[in-house]
Amino acid sequence: MAEADPAVQTEGAQIAPASGASEKRRTALRAIAAAVVLAALAYGLWYVLVGSHYVETDNAYVGADTASVTSMVAAQVAGVPVQDTQVVKKGDVLVQLDDRDARIALAQAEAELAKARRMYGQTAATSTALAAQVAAREADITRARAQLAAAEAEFTKARIDLDRRRRLAPNGAVSGEELTSATNAFAAAQANLELARAGVAQAASTRGAASGQLAANNALIAGTSVATAPEVQAAEARVAQARLDLERTVVRAPVDGVVTRRNVQVGQRVAPGGVLMLVVPVGQLYVDANFKEGQLAKVRVGQPVTLTSDLYGGGVTYHGKVTGLSGGTGASFALIPAQNATGNWIKVVQRLPVRVTLDPQELRDHPLRVGLSMTAEVDVSGK
Repeated sequence: MAEADPAVQTEGAQIAPASGASEKRRTALRAIAAAVVLAALAYGLWYVLVGSHYVETDNAYVGADTASVTSMVAAQVAGVPVQDTQVVKKGDVLVQLDDRDARIALAQAEAELAKARRMYGQTAATSTALAAQVAAREADITRARAQLAAAEAEFTKARIDLDRRRRLAPNGAVSGEELTSATNAFAAAQANLELARAGVAQAASTRGAASGQLAANNALIAGTSVATAPEVQAAEARVAQARLDLERTVVRAPVDGVVTRRNVQVGQRVAPGGVLMLVVPVGQLYVDANFKEGQLAKVRVGQPVTLTSDLYGGGVTYHGKVTGLSGGTGASFALIPAQNATGNWIKVVQRLPVRVTLDPQELRDHPLRVGLSMTAEVDVSGK
């Protein structure tokens, strides 16, 4: 019996293992392809059922409507009982200003108010006196008219006597001396009549002046009382302003929060409107989440938001709501807005700030600070 060729046997032994390895490789590749397909299907199913209902960004930061503490009066700083990072309550004293000038101004305003009230009383009393003067001038007019009547009677008598003597003088019944006396008496009566008429006119004029003074004085107090008089009200306003300036020498915290950027020292003279420090209301923080413009199609006000902070990590979750979308992107409100009118323009995806309010109780349990990074996920499913 012939023996097999050793070379042929060796080649067959090598081909058999090679075919087995190729089959295993093809099986592995099929398994990998199937896994990739299954993963793609699973991801597509997850995106349709879950992922498409949420939009997420890690470009989010904590913000707050920081309260600027300013002085409303010009004065020297007498005391600053707070320091940076100190927690304060609304109404706590932050800065004490020297109040001596304010107290003096208040005393002066109160003195002016008392003077205004006295002046009103004096004006009212003057009206009474002027009314009495008008009545007295009426009596003067009555007396002047009586004197005028007497002067007219004397004038009539003197004229009759003179006429009678003139008729008798040609017959010699009346002496020349008697005629002269009658003529003089007539002239005196005529002068007294003119004087009496002038007296009536003067009395009437005096009464008119007194009436005018009374009317002018009454115009100052007509329809008013000591509480409603314009001068008194103006003085009361100055007192209120002085009292307000005195109260403003004590600068108090406008909100609950943490003192930040204190830049005032004892002895410093502050001017009205100067910022003395900031108070950050850490209990009223919010988050500005900057979403890409392609993520905002379904974002609406009132949708729930889940947030995590880099400060606490994923172990602490915050819950909030969308309260508004900004009126423009951050780039559009930049000091120097971007200009894209160039030939080599490249489109850059823009981001729009979305305001998210946080749960106050969660903020109390896990306090945050302005500027911290957050991750925000908005539920846009509408559930």
